[in-house]
Amino acid sequence: MRQIVLDTETTGLSPSQGHRIIEIGCLELVDRRLTGREFHCFLHPDREIDEAAQRVHGISLDDLETAPRFAEIADEFLLFIAEAELIIHNADFDVGFIEYELKLMGHAQPKVTEHASVLDTLALARRMHPGQRNSLDALCKRYEVDASNRDVHGALIDSDLLSRVYLAMTGGQTALSLDADTEGGRVGGGHAGDDHPTGGLQHARDLKLVVVKATKEEAAAHDALLEKIASISQSPD
Repeated sequence: MRQIVLDTETTGLSPSQGHRIIEIGCLELVDRRLTGREFHCFLHPDREIDEAAQRVHGISLDDLETAPRFAEIADEFLLFIAEAELIIHNADFDVGFIEYELKLMGHAQPKVTEHASVLDTLALARRMHPGQRNSLDALCKRYEVDASNRDVHGALIDSDLLSRVYLAMTGGQTALSLDADTEGGRVGGGHAGDDHPTGGLQHARDLKLVVVKATKEEAAAHDALLEKIASISQSPD
C-alpha cells in the first residue's frame, strides 16, 4: 500500500481570499514504512504573506525570491502523489489550497481526488478521541511523538511528525525506513532559493506496487475496530 503524508504552508488562512501555497512537503510510506522518498519545495506566491501566517511558519517573501511557481512543479507533484492515499491532518485546508492552485493554472484535472484518495487524520482522531484536543501538537503529546525540534511549523517537519502519529494511531507501527540511505530520494527543491532540479526523480509509474483493496467485510471490521478503540481511548492530553 502506497501512502503519501502531506502538509502545506500558505500565505494565509483561505484560498477564497486569494491566499497561496508557499511550501509543500510529502513523505512516502509503502506498507506502513517510510521509503526515504519525499517531495519538498518552496513556492513563490506572487503576493504578500500575512504577518500572522509568517509568525507560524517563519517564511518571508524574501526567502522565496528565486523559488518556482506552483505551475512549474505541478506535473512533478501530481506524479509523486499519483494513485496513492494522501494522509493529511485537516485535509479540507490543504486540499482546498492545492485545488485552488490547480484551478489558477487551468489544469484539466483540478480535483485532488482525480489523482489520489484522501484520509483526514483530524477526522480519524475525532472519532478515536471524541471531546479531546486533536491538533497535531496534541496528538504528538498523546502518542509520545517527539516534537521538541519543531520551533516553527514547516511542511516537511509536520509531515514527518504526522507520519509517526498516524502509524501510532492506526496500530503502533513506528515509521521505520525501508532504505536507510535516503540520499537522492528527495523530489523537488530542498530550500527556498535553490535551483529547481529536473533530474533524479524516480517516477511513480516505475514503482511495481500491488494495490489490494479491502472487501466490504474487511472495511466493516476496520470500522468496528475504530469504534472499539474510540470507546477505550479516553486518556487526557
